[in-house]
Amino acid sequence: LKQQTEQTQGIEAVVMVDVSNSMMATDVLPNRLERAKMLVSNLVDRMKNDKIALGVFAGEAYPQLPITSDYASAKMFIEALSTGMVTLQGTNLTAAIELAQKSFSGDKKVGKAILLITDGEDHVEGAAEAAQAAAKEGINVFVLGVGTAEGSQIPTPYGALTDATGQPVHTALNEQMCRDVAKAGKGIYLHLDQTNSAQDEMLAQLSRLKRTST
Repeated sequence: LKQQTEQTQGIEAVVMVDVSNSMMATDVLPNRLERAKMLVSNLVDRMKNDKIALGVFAGEAYPQLPITSDYASAKMFIEALSTGMVTLQGTNLTAAIELAQKSFSGDKKVGKAILLITDGEDHVEGAAEAAQAAAKEGINVFVLGVGTAEGSQIPTPYGALTDATGQPVHTALNEQMCRDVAKAGKGIYLHLDQTNSAQDEMLAQLSRLKRTST
């Protein structure tokens, strides 16, 4: 078995995590962002010979960790993710995909995947086109939708988050948009809920990329 692992070529995964305020919603526990962090951390635990890069986005996208096989650092960066990192609100998947594309190494031979973790709310147009452009470059775009279709309010230390009129903001997962982007990016859409099914399926998908890249 050991010899086989050594022959398996690793892949490069760029994980972009939505840190908009709606990611604080508790329709998945402890909240959407913490659930997302657990998933990414577990993915890193299973990595062998793979490289990971990390970025965050809301209305804009920012790199956090350049592509690396230093898993201990990756886990520290994942743990530190918080909604305060991007002040401009929104879900700019286009910016996230474009930034992710620039985060890969120049190695043409490795399997490459972008993992977008988002609730897909308040998204700007153009994400499917950006995913399509990435797929043309041989990069698969996977979308992990976190939250529920029923949705919930967004807790803050001062009570539920309210809009300009003082009404509590209700946030729900936009699954259709997530599906469209994943389809355009030749990846798949997975729903991240309380179970580990999304995590297991994601690992299966990533190992498939390895096989095609040897």
